[in-house]
Amino acid sequence: MYVKVCGLKTIDAVDAAIDAGADAIGVVMNDTSPRALYEDEASLIVEAARESGGLGLDIVLVVNDKPAAEAAKLAVDLGFDVLQLHGEYTAGDIAVASKIVDRVWRATSLAHDPDAAVGAFGEERLLLDAPRPGSGERWDLSTLADRKLVGEWLLAGGLNPDNVADAIAQAHPWGVDVSSGVESAPGVKDLDAVRNFVLAAKNAG
Repeated sequence: MYVKVCGLKTIDAVDAAIDAGADAIGVVMNDTSPRALYEDEASLIVEAARESGGLGLDIVLVVNDKPAAEAAKLAVDLGFDVLQLHGEYTAGDIAVASKIVDRVWRATSLAHDPDAAVGAFGEERLLLDAPRPGSGERWDLSTLADRKLVGEWLLAGGLNPDNVADAIAQAHPWGVDVSSGVESAPGVKDLDAVRNFVLAAKNAG
């Protein structure tokens, strides 16, 4: 089971995720998010993750309020492996970003009734979030039953160490993504919860 821990703001949180076996860490650079970092802060997180995680770790820049080209250039300049465009970005946006950065993921919510086929917009991987992205609310996974998702897609939204195994058993994702579900307060990661989430997901998968 592929596990991504998102919204990391401190080196301690990065180390906790990587030591537990996370496959990816995410850094948020949305102006409105309590998890947002400035460029100099994000650069330090990338450097720390690179030193701790080795070649197998995906270091992901997450944006939802920047033009695709600007976000892609930021990802390249700061040394990210992946750009995750979160929200109502179009196939054209992903095409633009893909000319600048090698790897682009699409993150969307079922509230937007998206095309849920992995690669439909030219993305490498697809992340499906809750109807209210970032809310931390658990959502009705039975809505995925008719979509018959295949390929490299990640389940997100309302996941935490206590429910991730059940969510994996119900939705059968290729991977999972967590942010608010391992926090003690908005933007503040609980290091024990980070470790417990990664271990629970890996054991379930």
